[in-house]
Amino acid sequence: MDLQLNGKTALVTGATAGIGLAIARRLAAEGAAVVICGRDQGKLDAAVAEIGQGARGVVADPASAEGAAALLRALPAVDILVNNLGIYESKPFAEITDEDWRRFFETNVLSGARLARQYFPGMLQRDWGRVIFIASDSALVIPPDMIHYGMTKTAQLAISRGLAGLTRGTRVTVNSVLPGTTRSAGIEDFLRSVASDADAPMEDIETEFFARERPTSLIQRMIEPEEVANLVAYVASPLSAATNGAALRVDGGITPTIA
Repeated sequence: MDLQLNGKTALVTGATAGIGLAIARRLAAEGAAVVICGRDQGKLDAAVAEIGQGARGVVADPASAEGAAALLRALPAVDILVNNLGIYESKPFAEITDEDWRRFFETNVLSGARLARQYFPGMLQRDWGRVIFIASDSALVIPPDMIHYGMTKTAQLAISRGLAGLTRGTRVTVNSVLPGTTRSAGIEDFLRSVASDADAPMEDIETEFFARERPTSLIQRMIEPEEVANLVAYVASPLSAATNGAALRVDGGITPTIA
């Protein structure tokens, strides 16, 4: 299927590994001119080389106002904005400090809000654009050990839906994509941190995690980054013109259908 992304410029944040990197690879393969950003030049260079297709990297961190401004200077306009940057951890609620709350909100929520504020008006002016927030199933089913993370993902849904309301009558869309637990560079450490036996084989730890922590998952396995990227690429394309203001799940069926 031709997703008709030739000539489109796409910015993907948090794209040096995991879901973001898979999204950047898929968009580039579909013909988009892909730009990624990050704080580490070495990681950026490695990711750009892996993406290929003329992708480029910008050293900038949209989790800070200064980083977002630097990114805008390097990339004044985009057709597709994928707000993927995010952090997560497991932590008892009573131990989540004020600084933790601020750090998670700044990184997971404000980074995307800043970039949308910068690029969304231009999309409206040009009468075409895609803003996509990579949220999480945790936006709807809040994990008791990740309440600060879940809060940020719910906030992303609110921003996404609110922005979508501003696109009325245009060819701009704003949507959220909600992955479930997805295989990534840091997921093994996370799974071991919540496992009953951190030294067990990873296959056993993954099985235990889904049985105990994610029992409503229908696939009972981690989602592959490419499976998320496939949906994001479609939502980013002109073919998805009728999909707007949606929270689209790629969560393995973990979220109840009434949510």
